Amino acid sequence: MTNVIPETNTIETQNGNLHYDYLVLAMGTETNFFDNDNVMKNALPMKTIEDALNIRNHILLQLEEAVRADTVSDQEELANIVIAGGGPTGVEMAGMLAEMALNITVKDYPEAGAKLGNIYLVDGLPALLGPMSTKAQEEACKVLLKLNVKIKLNTLVNDYIHNEVILSTGEKIKAATLIWTSGVIARKVPGLSPETITKGRRILVDEINRVTQYGNIFAIGDQCLQETDKNYPKGHPQLAQVAIQQARQLADNLNYLEQGKPVQAFAYNNKGSMAIISKYKAVVDLPKGFFSGFLAWAVWLFIHIIPLVGFRNKLKLAFNWFYSFITNDPTLRLIIKSDKK
Repeated sequence: MTNVIPETNTIETQNGNLHYDYLVLAMGTETNFFDNDNVMKNALPMKTIEDALNIRNHILLQLEEAVRADTVSDQEELANIVIAGGGPTGVEMAGMLAEMALNITVKDYPEAGAKLGNIYLVDGLPALLGPMSTKAQEEACKVLLKLNVKIKLNTLVNDYIHNEVILSTGEKIKAATLIWTSGVIARKVPGLSPETITKGRRILVDEINRVTQYGNIFAIGDQCLQETDKNYPKGHPQLAQVAIQQARQLADNLNYLEQGKPVQAFAYNNKGSMAIISKYKAVVDLPKGFFSGFLAWAVWLFIHIIPLVGFRNKLKLAFNWFYSFITNDPTLRLIIKSDKK
C-alpha cells in the first residue's frame, strides 16, 4: 500500500488501486532508530526473519575475522557485541549470545582461547525488562551477570561510527557489532489526516478500534493507540496478545455493523507476559503472581510451540530444541549469505 484516499474509499498499491468498504490497518511497526543516521546505517536491527539471518551471518563473519586478527585489541573489537535495548528482545538476545560464547565459540574457535570479546547490554531505563515486574527485572539482571554480560543501565547509545559505540555517559566501546532492539515505531499510512497520528506514529482509535475522523477505517495492534480502555488510559502495550484480541473483537464488530446490531467496546484481557533469559531460565509475570526458573522456561517453550500449524511442525521443532538443549550444539551455524556490511 502506497497511499490511502479516504474520500473515495480507495487505497493505492504498486499493483493498482483497490476499493474498500471497510479498511483495517494492521501493518505493525518497524525499527525506530530515533533519527540517528549512523545507527540506522551501521547497526543491525532485530525485527524480521531477514534481520535475524543477517545478525547470525554478521556475528559468525566477525568471529572468523577475530580469530585471524593480529592483535588482542583488534580481536576484541571484532568479537565485542553491544545490544541496545533492555526489553524482552534485548535480554533474550544477550542471554543467547552469552551461552553461545560459553558453549560454542570455545569449541569452534579453540585457537582464540576461552574468551574472544564481551557482550554489553545497554538500556536507558534504570532496570531491564521495563514493562515487567520488579522480580522479573531482578532475575533477568542476576542471570545475565552470571553469564558475564556487562549491563549498563540509565545509559543511551548516542552514536555508532567506525566500529565505535558512543554512549550517553561519554564511554566509548570498540565493537564491530551493534544490535539495535531499542524501540519500534508504527509504519506510515500516507493519506490519513495528521490529527489521527500521535506519539510513536501510532493511529488514534476509538473504543471499537475505528480511526478517529473516519467511519470505515480501523486500526489494530501495535499500529494503533486506544485510550478508551479504563485499565489502560494511556494505551495498550505493544504486545501480540493485544493485537490478537483486538482482531477478534473487530471481526465480531464488523459483523455487528453489517447486521445493524450494537457493537462492543474493546477491553484488553491481560494474560501475563514472559521473557526467556537463557537455557532453563525464564521469567513469567501473571496478573496474580510471578514465577521463574526451569518451570517458566518450560512454559515459554510450550506456549511458542502450540501456535505452530500442523503436528509435524510442532514435533520437529520440539525435537530440534531438545537435541540442542542436551548437546549444547545448535546446528544453525552456517553462513548462508554474505554479510550486508
